[in-house]
Amino acid sequence: MKEIYIDFVDIGDYEDFYEQLKSKLELPERFGDNLDALFDVISGGLEMPLHLEFVNMSVDQLELFEDLLTTLEDSEDEVEGFTFSYYLEQYEDEE
Repeated sequence: MKEIYIDFVDIGDYEDFYEQLKSKLELPERFGDNLDALFDVISGGLEMPLHLEFVNMSVDQLELFEDLLTTLEDSEDEVEGFTFSYYLEQYEDEE
């Protein structure tokens, strides 16, 4: 299974996200930077099985990227071999 990790530390908006996504998945520059295009490429343009994982998401990013997370969760339900997960950034306890 191919595993792709996207680190949200340097992602501030959808433009940043799509830039990283295109690089990690080796998508063509003509890829439409929108959720419909993302679903289309997952459902028919990528080799499966594939696991996509977001790391270091902030609580603010959860809200900003809510539609993206929903699209990927829907893709996980509908596309055989596709899995998705995300994790919030971890803060070290200050002493």
